[in-house]
Amino acid sequence: QVQLVESGGGLVQPGGSLRLSCAASGFTFSTATMSWYRQAPGKERELVARITGSGGSTIYADSVKGRFTISRDNAKNTVYLQMNSLRPEDTAVYRCYAFPYHAWGQGTQVTVSS
Repeated sequence: QVQLVESGGGLVQPGGSLRLSCAASGFTFSTATMSWYRQAPGKERELVARITGSGGSTIYADSVKGRFTISRDNAKNTVYLQMNSLRPEDTAVYRCYAFPYHAWGQGTQVTVSS
């Protein structure tokens, strides 16, 4: 059963930090390219970050570059998103995605507000 489960979201003040986790099961995690997407109310889904199976290559949206870091632990079948210097515009539901297995997580809410 292919499954991705996110955790770590919550309410944080501007300038704060959160670390999201996505635990994977049901496929060969080490072969999967993993991505974090987000979607805010009234906006289209946006690719935030992506990491290859070995962890050797990453990409980031311009809006988060320098603030967010994607990483993975293949021994734990988990991908992470470290989010620093959070801004109100980072508020969204964050979901992880596994390629080529077409697996989506259920999402975790991140709210940045004072």
